[in-house]
Amino acid sequence: MGELTDKVKAAGNKTAGSVKEAIGRNNDDPQLEAEGKAQKAKGSAQDVAGSVKGALGDDI
Repeated sequence: MGELTDKVKAAGNKTAGSVKEAIGRNNDDPQLEAEGKAQKAKGSAQDVAGSVKGALGDDI
């Protein structure tokens, strides 16, 4: 179950990060763009965690 939860959260963070990054770029707001990039990175890390949990089991 942890794998699915992590992957869903990852998808949400990647999507939200992409939106923030695009809005920041279009509005010339480097802070918002950086927040978006950071949120996308968080989503990528969650995706990896979900994959590891899937491979090793949810006990980790």
